[in-house]
Amino acid sequence: MKKALALILMLVMVLSLAACGSSAAPAASSSSGTAAAAPETIKIGFVFPMSGTGAMAGRYSTHGADVLKEELGGVITVNGVDHPVEFIYADNEGSEEKTTNVYQKLIEEEGVIAIVGPDASKCALAAGPIAQNAGCPNVATFATNTAVTEVGNYIFRACFIDPFQGAVAAAYCEEQGYKTACIMFNNADAYSVGLKDAFIESFDGEVLGIEEYSGSDVKDYNVQLTKLAAQNPEVLLLPNLNVELGLQIQQARTAGLTCPIVCGDSADTPDVAKVAGAASDGVAYVSAFSAESTAPAAKAFVDAYVALYPDELPNSNAELTYEATKMVVWAIQNAATLDRDGVRDAIESIDGLELPSGSMTMVAETRNPSKGAVIMQYDAEGVTHYVATVNP
Repeated sequence: MKKALALILMLVMVLSLAACGSSAAPAASSSSGTAAAAPETIKIGFVFPMSGTGAMAGRYSTHGADVLKEELGGVITVNGVDHPVEFIYADNEGSEEKTTNVYQKLIEEEGVIAIVGPDASKCALAAGPIAQNAGCPNVATFATNTAVTEVGNYIFRACFIDPFQGAVAAAYCEEQGYKTACIMFNNADAYSVGLKDAFIESFDGEVLGIEEYSGSDVKDYNVQLTKLAAQNPEVLLLPNLNVELGLQIQQARTAGLTCPIVCGDSADTPDVAKVAGAASDGVAYVSAFSAESTAPAAKAFVDAYVALYPDELPNSNAELTYEATKMVVWAIQNAATLDRDGVRDAIESIDGLELPSGSMTMVAETRNPSKGAVIMQYDAEGVTHYVATVNP
């Protein structure tokens, strides 16, 4: 009995000592100081066609993002804390299906705080609902179709919209004195349809003829262009994708269309002149940006771009990607909370952000930016030059 009592007393003492040791550990740790947790890495997703027919546009887009990545130096400072930043580039191959797949991966597996891109309206329309349902902010770069941001309140864009772009193209044609026009458009592409409709609504002259085709895989446009040539228009509008325009411009001249040609902003890529050859001389197009601009923000961007990529000047793909990324980074730095909801709210609040294309304010109701456009024109060497600026 005595042995049992002694054993019990010993166990009580051991447990008491253990309890004292447990409660004292935090105090000891506190006095010596604990290491602070490392700042969370901020991930931003990018979705562009880095392979396939649209790879040239995708290359310019990633180069534009690289300029801002270089400026950041690997960190985003939020409330005095440097957070490592990671740019995650995903290839959508210009496909709607691929775009939805990479969106799901970026949102669910990578945990990105926001997505920049894509550059095509059809891809933005396909993947927008995924970002919206996940509550992930998305800033499209070159997706000008009006319906893109109508998907929901997490979807924004860095570019102007088709109604404005169509009005700019129509205003330019009217300023040039063109009274009649013909149009050939891709009826399977949201961008092409939207720009065509906007031009027709804004053009005060007469549209003599409209021809259509279905899909970017079409390579022979001679039947449509021959019909339009018979109308003898004063201007031809080609509101189509960059991968289609080179052949269309070339074949338009062969078909006997000697009139001026006007395109949308998708014409702003070297592939167009490369494919069209001498036929690109004089072709005008609406653009978001001119590398010839002397505005301080534009010049700084061009200088930084050329420092990274000495063999090329930035086009609109590069500039719009830079601006979309700038919008996201500004939002991260100014968000009330460092999460997707906080970033969404901050993007919506942008007012007077200085960008290479000028001062930009986000229109909260539509999530479209208020910004201007420029008219550019190819010369005989396939080099583009600034013609005029059009503000909203």
